[in-house]
Amino acid sequence: MEKTLKAQTNLSGYDNSWYQPGGFIKQLLWYITCRMFVNTYLPYPSFFKVWLLRIFGAKIGVNVVLKPKVNIKYPWFLEIRDQVWIGENVWIDNLTLVRIESNVCLSQGCMLLTGNHNYTKSTFDLIVKPITIEKGAWIGAKATVCPGVQVASHAVLTVSSVATTNLEAYGIYQGNPAKYIKTRNITS
Repeated sequence: MEKTLKAQTNLSGYDNSWYQPGGFIKQLLWYITCRMFVNTYLPYPSFFKVWLLRIFGAKIGVNVVLKPKVNIKYPWFLEIRDQVWIGENVWIDNLTLVRIESNVCLSQGCMLLTGNHNYTKSTFDLIVKPITIEKGAWIGAKATVCPGVQVASHAVLTVSSVATTNLEAYGIYQGNPAKYIKTRNITS
């Protein structure tokens, strides 16, 4: 059975001129700095990378660990509290605010994505929504947090899972899209 299409994607009409994340020079300087010192396998210490991020406007607490090859789109849209671990190959694609509270672990290769496209529009318009990861949450290796998602306190997103909706406190979520599987019990 064939469906009659009323409209089709027309990328020639794509226009994200409304989106102004920062001046060209600022973006260029960050890109170079990130490639040289943050998104690299060279073993620069975390305190040095945190210092660079702060220079570019990130708000970062104490005892933040940044492993090698972390990619941060725009540090001026980044807030990280205390005792946060950011693993190797983490990609924080923060086109808008990403807020990470204390004692959060972002495992290797996970992605925090604040941007997407409106597939219902022929022009595929850009959509940006913030992400919040509350205290004690754990984003597993190669897991993805999608735009607008709030990961509540101590929630877990398991390996390679995709959070497309908010995750409740102390919930363990798995799959694509991630579904609640059980409650996280933490012992001392």
